[in-house]
Amino acid sequence: MVKQDEGLKRTVGTLGLSANIVNIIVGAGIFVLPAIIAGKMGTSSIISYIFCGILIALVVLCFAEAGTKVNNTGGPYTYIETAFGNYAGFLSGILAIGSNMIASAAVAIALLNILATIHPFFELAWARIGFLFILYSILAIINILGIKQGMRLVKINTLLKLSPLLILVIIGWKDVSIANLNIESFPSINELGESSLILFFAFLGCETGLIVGGEIKNPKRTIPRSIFISIGLVVLLYIGIQIVSQGVLGNELVNYKASPLAETAKVILGPFGYILITIGAAISMFGVISGDLLNTPRVLFALSRDKVIPVKKLSSIHKKFTTPHIAIIVYSVITYIIAITGSFEQLIIVATSSILLLYLGVALSVIKLRKSQKSEPGEFKIPGGLTVPILSILIILYFLSHLSTNEMVSAVLFIAILSIIYVFIHLFKKKLV
Repeated sequence: MVKQDEGLKRTVGTLGLSANIVNIIVGAGIFVLPAIIAGKMGTSSIISYIFCGILIALVVLCFAEAGTKVNNTGGPYTYIETAFGNYAGFLSGILAIGSNMIASAAVAIALLNILATIHPFFELAWARIGFLFILYSILAIINILGIKQGMRLVKINTLLKLSPLLILVIIGWKDVSIANLNIESFPSINELGESSLILFFAFLGCETGLIVGGEIKNPKRTIPRSIFISIGLVVLLYIGIQIVSQGVLGNELVNYKASPLAETAKVILGPFGYILITIGAAISMFGVISGDLLNTPRVLFALSRDKVIPVKKLSSIHKKFTTPHIAIIVYSVITYIIAITGSFEQLIIVATSSILLLYLGVALSVIKLRKSQKSEPGEFKIPGGLTVPILSILIILYFLSHLSTNEMVSAVLFIAILSIIYVFIHLFKKKLV
């Protein structure tokens, strides 16, 4: 079962954790989503955002309760491992690490592609390899130097990535045409479900932001408060962005699927607006990569700490900087290799379904932890009994049911391979005893 974190310092407060969650959630997707959703929903697209906001709120309530009951480093892995044991913990931990590695590598490539539009130097293979090496090396060093340094970078990234989006929303209101927002007909259940499935993935990231559980000050209060602040801010921001982009471009919005926000900003602020949003997109991608390197290596640390994987070095904590430095280095190196080889593309489907499986595990863990653990003073508990966890489970199963046959087969095969690896690890550990 989960061990206590020895050597880590609780220095992350409400502002830091909120910024950490927002930084992970607001990635590259929001810069292209408005056109995609408008193409599916037309002027009723705003309904999708409200509907999806409600759905994600139900899911993150489960994270809020589980996070106050089990507040060690590891995030979803720790909740699931505590509730269901080592095997479930091993699966969830590897799924979390693998999906985040792939996502980080994909965003790194997207960042290079944006830089290549600014200067062709970034189209050269050796330049891309060198840039990624410098990027991951610098971020690894910053995060090894201490959680405060890592969180400081996250706060700066969050401020920089939100600024152009907030400027777009605030200044853009003057150019919004009400006629472009008139809802002529309400969407069907199928249309709403299809568009919400796309939007749901734009809200993913809360699970990664909570991995630093063992370094959060007063977690019983800080975790639920930060979750509600961050999710509330993201929902309002997404709705504001959709209203402005659709209100400004109208029916033309669907024609700019590659860069709808940049085109909206060009109308509002001229060429400067286009440049502002392009730079904002690059900063946003950088923020996702830096946030991932702050958080996900701590799952490696937690797996080693709990002896779920027999690599003791990964749970080492730097004597001076009090950070899991070996886990950070190992994670950075592997993610860098994935990014420069581009082999992550064939695994993106697995990564997507893996995140949904993690969410399912967290919702189930809330039910199990309520039965196996007594509530302590100050713990957050979702009102309404088991209604919210059960609704969350049904929502996640609904989304999983919409995966294609190939996606489902890939996910099952991946879990089967992990199960075989776990059996070998278990047998290896028995021989050592």
